[in-house]
Amino acid sequence: MPDLKPLAFGEVLDGSLTIFRRYFALFVKLGVVALWLPVAMTIYVSLAGGQQQHLGLSLLANVVQYFAGLFLSASAIRVISDAYLGHEPQFADAISLGASKIWSLFVAGLAKGIIVGGVAVLIGIVAAVTIPQIATQASGSAALVLFLAFALGGWFLVFLACGYAVTTPVVVLETLNSATDSLGRSWGLTKGFKLKIFGIFFVTGLIVFLPMVLIGALAAIVKPESAVGGEAVEVFAAALPIVLTPLLSCVVTLVYYDLRVRREGFDLQVLSEQLGGLSAGAR
Repeated sequence: MPDLKPLAFGEVLDGSLTIFRRYFALFVKLGVVALWLPVAMTIYVSLAGGQQQHLGLSLLANVVQYFAGLFLSASAIRVISDAYLGHEPQFADAISLGASKIWSLFVAGLAKGIIVGGVAVLIGIVAAVTIPQIATQASGSAALVLFLAFALGGWFLVFLACGYAVTTPVVVLETLNSATDSLGRSWGLTKGFKLKIFGIFFVTGLIVFLPMVLIGALAAIVKPESAVGGEAVEVFAAALPIVLTPLLSCVVTLVYYDLRVRREGFDLQVLSEQLGGLSAGAR
């Protein structure tokens, strides 16, 4: 178990993998409880003709999976926090905390989505208006200016996302007047560390999501040759989030701990008090 101290880039990733391996069975158990329904729905859609034939069910599966992911994230944070305190994480405690935080996490996620999504839509609108005009001018300098403008817009989107990177553990572990307060709290904690956070989550994204993409591509290759083999690969790909999603929660939680240690002298006593208050609130 990594110490509760300022962590370097590699220490965050190594510590997350250490926790993930140590409590792998518990994380998988939580993943099954949280995600079995949306995963089952996704598998059914995939094997019964695809999204085009079952668009409504596919959309419903995505909605259910989103809320299930919130539940799983909060539950995993409880496991990680108990482990840091030297307590043996309990399945029931994790489930209880996860269930109690779904709505707050949804509100915080909605607010974050409106801000980041709104900026993305604005960039898209600007692109739709300016790209045809640049194309008709056939000017190299204008095209360069446009490229630099959209590069800046893309950077700003990443900057926003990194600023709100720890809203989930803030909502789960801290007492807030409103769930939307987590956005300002996350922004303050991440100040000066957004580049490091981007690097950590870029690598984590490769670890968590690249296998899903590769296995999905493998299914597309195998299915024309063997329908049964292709379907088996699709089922495996759909079930991967059950195993890999908790690893993302480990990384987010350790990044949050690292930021609080650096800024506030966060220690095990503070964490213990927070968890004690959460346990009392859940009861």
